[in-house]
Amino acid sequence: MTISRRNLFKAGIAGGAAFSIPSILRAQAAATEARTVRMSIGLPTIFDPVVTTSQTTTDHAAAIYDTLFALDSKFMPQPQMVGKWGVSDNKKIYTFELRDGLGWHDGSPVTAADCVASIRRWAQIRPEGQFMMTRVQDISKKDDKTFAIALKEPLGLLPTFLANLLYVMREKDADKPATEAVTTNIGSGPFKFNEAAARPGASLTYDRNDKYLPRQEPVDGLAGGKIVKVDRVIWENIGDAQTAIAALQAGEIDFYITPPADLFPVIEADPNLELQVLYKYGQDFFARINCLQKPFDSVKARQAMLHLVDQEAFLQVLSSDPKYTNTVTSFFGSGNPVSNDENTGWFKKGADPEKAKLLFKEAGYAGEKVVILQPTDWADGSNTSQLLADALRKIGINSELAPSDWAGVSARRENKRPVEDGGWSIFITSDTDFARGEAMTTSHLAMNGEKAWYGWPQSDEYEALRAKWPDVETVDERKALARKMQAIAWDYVPEVLLGQFTAPIARRKTLIGLIGMPDIVPMWNMEKA
Repeated sequence: MTISRRNLFKAGIAGGAAFSIPSILRAQAAATEARTVRMSIGLPTIFDPVVTTSQTTTDHAAAIYDTLFALDSKFMPQPQMVGKWGVSDNKKIYTFELRDGLGWHDGSPVTAADCVASIRRWAQIRPEGQFMMTRVQDISKKDDKTFAIALKEPLGLLPTFLANLLYVMREKDADKPATEAVTTNIGSGPFKFNEAAARPGASLTYDRNDKYLPRQEPVDGLAGGKIVKVDRVIWENIGDAQTAIAALQAGEIDFYITPPADLFPVIEADPNLELQVLYKYGQDFFARINCLQKPFDSVKARQAMLHLVDQEAFLQVLSSDPKYTNTVTSFFGSGNPVSNDENTGWFKKGADPEKAKLLFKEAGYAGEKVVILQPTDWADGSNTSQLLADALRKIGINSELAPSDWAGVSARRENKRPVEDGGWSIFITSDTDFARGEAMTTSHLAMNGEKAWYGWPQSDEYEALRAKWPDVETVDERKALARKMQAIAWDYVPEVLLGQFTAPIARRKTLIGLIGMPDIVPMWNMEKA
């Protein structure tokens, strides 16, 4: 066969194209990876932010849903989904108009009816929502983009309430009972949940919502324009801390939310990694107590826990570097305007285990098992749980650890039954120091019994004072109110403080633009340099 010049030329082009295809694919893959962020952040098992306040669920909700208002960097509420709003002269009727361009991930428009249903469902669970409803006369749709909240008496904190973990869902989802989890994961936020890419227990994937229309204002805390600068975010479930750090070093992940303190030197020694404090107010660690079941249905047993805990010992477990830790004795945290020293005589350096032992005896402790829920995939929670169990054993208390991942802790803490029936006695968690100063918007600061957060404390006297919180006008008046509330809280003891830890996250230096706000890790604004 004779090969013509034309055929030889055509063959050469085809051969060159064939050799170039892998290079093109590699370039495309590299470009995709450059706009993909991988985070070890923990995976939620419940995706509904009304049913649970778990941080992983809140992070998920912040990605796929949007909010009516959002807190800026000074913790002032700013409109987010709301375009225009106003209040009547008598301060009893608030009217809200949605901004243009809001749409659900399924292609349908966001309406005022969606907002009304979402507010009503959220208000059944959130403490500020429950209080708000005591003053609400009606929440009604005016037209497709406008709704109103009519009050029986003024409530100046209403926009602040609406800015706190109120994620707007479709009306057909928000019509579900507040105790029944929404599972559709269809929001109107800057990211879409990629159902097809989800690997339960292993990873979750979020894709940029190309149709999301951000606000025009610059980003400011959780407020302003939610501009997404990456195409995809993947959450990887890496339960072992050393494995997570190794993945961070290798560039297999870009972000690790809970590096244990003993690995800080490893991170600081790597020129490609950096520790960063996102929550400048710090995290206050506390042991939440089940007030319904023995032995902690006795106030004496709960008071014993105040004297048992040696905060400095717990802080050593959290971090050997004192620059990241601090003791805290106020029920309202250490960095808030309402922090105070009322009824804190129980605090003693090194604690007072003998006093704790005596109080357990006065409580009539008879060897009942104390079950501490131990989150094995959260190093700080796991280590502090072990320390607390050991401290209880040393004074003769029959303590036992119940190890599971955080998802297991979240599920079991809902059980109000005795430990023999799958219940619990104590679990350890943390909240931002900022949140501890917000008596109306922080779930675990309520003591309204069956409606309260896990542990279900009940004090009518405390709740009567808390009901006055929204109407106090000056800082001095609020401080005085906080002192009265704290006096009751440390007599009742719904929880015990373990100390304050300003926990840094670990990231590769190429991941920039992280927003530092309490309780939420926003995925907008970040990018890979």
